[in-house]
Amino acid sequence: MPVIKILPHPEYCPAGAEITAATGTSICEALLDHHINIEHACDMSCACTTCHVIVREGLNSLNVAEEEEEDLLDRAWGLEPQSRLSCQAILAQQNLVIEIPRYTINHAKENH
Repeated sequence: MPVIKILPHPEYCPAGAEITAATGTSICEALLDHHINIEHACDMSCACTTCHVIVREGLNSLNVAEEEEEDLLDRAWGLEPQSRLSCQAILAQQNLVIEIPRYTINHAKENH
């Protein structure tokens, strides 16, 4: 099972974390399963950008982003070339290092 290292985030993961998740799981599901409550306003249906993450290591091991995801990412706060929607990024065997951006475009958080 791959290890996901989450860089410190002031709200979701102040000290950073390392978690394991099954291959075939989305990054968003893995975070939520480990009580890292990343925003996911559209319930992981690829309809918003609130679960945006930046993959600092291991990007090439993830599935290829579909056109719908690429179009949505254009609206994400802090977009970088290594950006993915965590609900669409599916884990393979390789370990990852991710960063959760400090902000989203969401003005009101959903309590999922």
